[in-house]
Amino acid sequence: MKEQKYDLEERLLEYSVRIIKLVEQLPNTRAGNHVAGQLLRSGTSPYPNHGEAQAAESPKDFVHKLRIALKELRESKRWLRLIRKVPLIDDSKLVGDLLNETEELIKIFATSIKTAERKKT
Repeated sequence: MKEQKYDLEERLLEYSVRIIKLVEQLPNTRAGNHVAGQLLRSGTSPYPNHGEAQAAESPKDFVHKLRIALKELRESKRWLRLIRKVPLIDDSKLVGDLLNETEELIKIFATSIKTAERKKT
């Protein structure tokens, strides 16, 4: 059995793709378009912010970029919960799966921030 390599960059890329695909399924209504725009922005932001963190100029800058990604993930979680609650799409499994991935990514970023802050001191 081959061990799966953990690659956060690839995982964030896949997350962004999944967000885009979900956004494309939202209805073309005032509410659907508003939520779509907000989720598209917040849900695709962690991927490039992770890249910014990798190119950080200092440990403080690194933590700052990770915090931005974490903030955007938390916002995405709220929009996904709203989509499910209304509901704005019929595929509740799709939203549920994305919510689960969002939660996991939030935990990863929160832990990474704590670790990086410990190393700074």
